[in-house]
Amino acid sequence: MKRIGILGGTFDPPHLGHLLIAEEVRVKLDLTEIWFIPTYTPPHKDNAKTDASHRINMLEIAIANNPYFKINTIEIEREGKSYTIDTITALGEDYPDYQFYFIIGADMVEYLPHWERIDELVQLIQFVGVKREGYKLETKYPVIEVDIPSIDISSSMLRKRLRSNQPVKYIVLDEVYRYIREMGLYEN
Repeated sequence: MKRIGILGGTFDPPHLGHLLIAEEVRVKLDLTEIWFIPTYTPPHKDNAKTDASHRINMLEIAIANNPYFKINTIEIEREGKSYTIDTITALGEDYPDYQFYFIIGADMVEYLPHWERIDELVQLIQFVGVKREGYKLETKYPVIEVDIPSIDISSSMLRKRLRSNQPVKYIVLDEVYRYIREMGLYEN
């Protein structure tokens, strides 16, 4: 039985925080792989700032050196707003013998009561919560808590730094930064 960790998000752009979370959860829970699932349009946020093809390209660059990391484009292919219940239902049909672990930050753990069809969703997957500054990992839903080194990076902070020409070294991989510059992403 393959045990698959799922890390969803806009990845706009992907940064070292995403990679650290994925690797720490993979190792601590002995998962077979981590699947990065970029959203087309997340239900709780505005549209992504960057086209899906660029976000996929940046993710491919970011995960290239880790054989346990894969990209699944199910939500990009579906287009529109993506609800986790729809994604997990489809993955369960495509991979009936896999066990899925959905990785979320503590901010999303607090938001779980508002997730689409949450009571149904918790029957289909195991949630994995990672700590995030300013949030508690408290919920009535079953969540495995994984301690990871604290790294307070967000894609919005990274975009802001890129727009104002502040350094982003050690926040984003050099290869991803090169791609961002070559494609003229996140400029004013």
